[in-house]
Amino acid sequence: MSLLTTHPLMKSLFELKGNPRVTVLTEVMFGIPYNLFAPFFSVYMIALGMNDQQIGSIASLGLVLQVFSALLSGVLVDKFGRRLSLFIGDLVCWSIPCLIWAVAQDIRYFAAAAAMNGLWRISHTAWTCLMVEDAEERHLVHIWTWIMIFAVSSAFFAPIGGWFVNRYGLIPAVRGLFIFGFVVLTAKAIILYIYSHETVRGVQRMQETKHRSIPELLGEYRTVFFEVLHSKPILAALSLMIITNIYTTVSGSFWGVLFTTKLGFADSDISIYVALRSIVMTAGFFLLGPSLTNIRNYRMPLWVGFGAFFASQALLVFMPPQSILWLSLSVILEGVAAAFVNPMAESLLAVSMDSHERARVTAMVYVALILVISPFGWIAGQLSAIDRSLPFALNMVLFAIGAGLVWWIGRTITFVQSTQEEAQK
Repeated sequence: MSLLTTHPLMKSLFELKGNPRVTVLTEVMFGIPYNLFAPFFSVYMIALGMNDQQIGSIASLGLVLQVFSALLSGVLVDKFGRRLSLFIGDLVCWSIPCLIWAVAQDIRYFAAAAAMNGLWRISHTAWTCLMVEDAEERHLVHIWTWIMIFAVSSAFFAPIGGWFVNRYGLIPAVRGLFIFGFVVLTAKAIILYIYSHETVRGVQRMQETKHRSIPELLGEYRTVFFEVLHSKPILAALSLMIITNIYTTVSGSFWGVLFTTKLGFADSDISIYVALRSIVMTAGFFLLGPSLTNIRNYRMPLWVGFGAFFASQALLVFMPPQSILWLSLSVILEGVAAAFVNPMAESLLAVSMDSHERARVTAMVYVALILVISPFGWIAGQLSAIDRSLPFALNMVLFAIGAGLVWWIGRTITFVQSTQEEAQK
């Protein structure tokens, strides 16, 4: 009971009210279905007759479409409100694609689903604004930590997906998991809409944009673009997130392929290691979370995290087939690394933004992010076609660059201190 009352993360959770509370608590309704079907996504595509290049192309297609949805997201979220944009966006970007994936036969189905799922940046911008705009600054880092805790702990349910795959076969089981995803994700969208309210800033932006056209509002991105371009804190945080998002794209698309082909493990075993990684990450968030609230001290956590990421990918590249020990160590290191890097990178970006223009600045940042990372799905596909371990060698290079970026940022940019002082004021 003392843990529930004294741990900083638990105290923050109990103190959350309104939109921050409902957005954080409903995150598990996204995490559970996603972690049931996501580990099997690439092997599901292969089972339906697709190859490595096609998997990579679908990943890049989704990323390219995210550029346009991210660009539109700030305008749409301002004009129609955070709450409504999130509701419609979740249905279009997640519920309907789940139905398409459930009945998929070939690449055309995945391309159609990718086209709709690629719009999820609209709902993500709306969700981010809904979550943080009415939140107290002292809760910001812990809010992001809780989002990640609920997201990764949802992967504890991943072995259930493995049981279904083992019991009913890969294709029938994954189709059923996508149907389950449709039901739960639709319920999440409805619950969020009912129990949330429009933010104060959202109401203001709806009034300010009420009589203005979307093209006119898009034209104002020039000002926002230069604001982002001249903000060293935003650019620094963005550079770190580029590294982590390329890794997510590469690993999410090809980890399962490496697992079942080159490493020689069974399809149904994927979920076991996904759950293990999630357990490590969740424990890491609770153990490390309190010490990561001071974002002035960001360099050491990021260095440790990027080092652990590098080691985890090196093990994947060089491990012999069916080495349970090496694979387990890789997954554990990956979980530890994520616990260090992810909350810190997200928090650095969040505190570097001007709250007055959060929607459009968020949109512009993610446009830049996606533009950089979008080719890497295709690149990883080409590398995987040569050797299934090469995408993870690419990750090693990226994490080495990330560690160097942290050193350079620490020497040239002082954004953490000034941002923290402004937040306190």
